[in-house]
Amino acid sequence: MKLVLATHNDGKISEMQYALKDISVDVITLKDFPHIDEIPETGQTLLENAFIKAKTVFNETGLSSLADDTGLEIDALSGEPGVYSARYAGENASYLDNCAKVLSKLDGVRPEDRTARFRTIMAFVGKDKKFHCEGSVNGLIIDEMIGHNGFGYDPIFYYPKLEKTFAELKKDEKNSISHRGIALRNFCEILKKQRNL
Repeated sequence: MKLVLATHNDGKISEMQYALKDISVDVITLKDFPHIDEIPETGQTLLENAFIKAKTVFNETGLSSLADDTGLEIDALSGEPGVYSARYAGENASYLDNCAKVLSKLDGVRPEDRTARFRTIMAFVGKDKKFHCEGSVNGLIIDEMIGHNGFGYDPIFYYPKLEKTFAELKKDEKNSISHRGIALRNFCEILKKQRNL
């Protein structure tokens, strides 16, 4: 079975390939399909966006496709940036731009009130089946960027159990506890049960 990862994001590709390395699928990426451009995320929810990406790639390639959509949900900001996490500071915003906007909006908010969670939806679309699964992890948004690993909001997402930001974690550490790691493990369990995908 060939499985296309429906993302151009190198950080996501790295994490997804690592998590899928022990299952019997041939994992390929959109680098093998250069005609597929960035897929517009026009959904109103993470679930809608994940399926938009997976369906688009399946339709373009004819191969089973796996897509994720991930949001950072900050309680003090009523769940923002949520579904708009990738473009919170604008359509072409960098990771730094997005982190800076979050820190600016949380200026003056007490540390204990900076609770947040990362939430990932994984969507699979195959020839005869489609399904989704989820993973989430709770933490706090700190008031500065710390760490050089990871991507996105990792430098400002503090995980109290390890007393580190996600950007301070090694790849295997992060994958063992992260939202995407949890969602991918859930996906692998479903895949093992449904051999005929």
